[in-house]
Amino acid sequence: MTAAAAALVAAFAGSHAAAQGPGVDVENRSRPTLCAEVDNVYVTLAGGDVDRFTVTAQHPAYIGTIVADSSAADHANCNREAEQYFEFDTRRVTLYEDRSIWLIGYVYERYWLTKDVPVRVGDRVEHGLHMIQLWRQGPRGPEEFLVLYPPDGYWRLRPLTPEHLHQTAYGSSVLIGPVEEKRRPVVEISSVTFDPQARAFELTFDRGGRATISIEEAEESGTVLNVAMEDVEFPGDLDRQTFAALRSMYVAPGNADVSAVGWRSADDPFWTVEPLPEFGSAADVRELWLGRNVVSRHNTSAPDIVFGRFEGK
Repeated sequence: MTAAAAALVAAFAGSHAAAQGPGVDVENRSRPTLCAEVDNVYVTLAGGDVDRFTVTAQHPAYIGTIVADSSAADHANCNREAEQYFEFDTRRVTLYEDRSIWLIGYVYERYWLTKDVPVRVGDRVEHGLHMIQLWRQGPRGPEEFLVLYPPDGYWRLRPLTPEHLHQTAYGSSVLIGPVEEKRRPVVEISSVTFDPQARAFELTFDRGGRATISIEEAEESGTVLNVAMEDVEFPGDLDRQTFAALRSMYVAPGNADVSAVGWRSADDPFWTVEPLPEFGSAADVRELWLGRNVVSRHNTSAPDIVFGRFEGK
C-alpha cells in the first residue's frame, strides 16, 4: 500500500479497527467503458450468514482541497439511443415534514421501469414514486443526504456538506437486500415504510423477508446506515447470497466516482488497497472501502462508500 493509500483509509480504520463478525466475499464484476454516465462499476458482497451491517458515506480524503466542484453530466463517448424509457406525468409530494427532517417523493417524466412500490408514512400511502429524498436541518441550513429509488432498489447517500463548499455531489449507488441481475442489477422491493420517530425505513421484498435501514448518523463526518435483514429469500446458491452491491462509474483514475478498492480480511491489522481495474475478488472481508485516491473531474466531491460491522445469524 502506498503512503497516500494508507492515509486514505487510516481515519476509517482507526475508529473501526476492532470490528468483528463474519467475513464476506467481495467480487468485482465491473466492465470497461468510455462513457462517464454509465454505471459500469459493479462490486458485490455475498455471504450466507450476514443479516446486519452498516453502509457509510464519507468525504474523500481530498475534500478540503476542493475549490471548484464539478458535478455536471458528461455525455462524451456515450451512445444511449438503445435505452428504453416509459413516460409519466411528473409529480412532487411531501410525504412527511417536521422541524428537523422531511421526506419528498418524485415521479419523473421518463423512467426505465413501471413498477409501483407503495411508500407509507403513518396513514399516508403514495403510489408510483420513482424517487424519495430525505432531508435534514443541518448546521448551515437544509440538506438532502439520502435517496431511494423504490422501483429498482438503488440508494444514494452522502455526508453533510463541509463549510467551504456550497453542496456536495452524489456519486455511487448502493443496493441493499437480495440482489438480482436482470436488465441491470436490482433489488425487487414490494413496499417501503418510513418511521420518522425511529429515523428508519422498513422494506419488504418481492422474494420474501424484510430489511430495516436505520439512519445511525447524518453529519459532516459521515452518513451511516444500519441495516438489519430478517427472513430474506435469496436467488441462487445459499452460500453465495448477494446481500449488497455497489454501482458506480469508472473511465480513468481522474474520471471516476470510484477508482480504488480497499479491504481488511479476517483479523488482519492492515488494509489492502488496489486500483479498481486490478481488483478481482477478496474473501473473508470484514471491512470494505470503495473510493478515490486521486481527484476526479467527475462528481469531484462525491463520497467514498464503506461497508462494515457485519454480523451473522
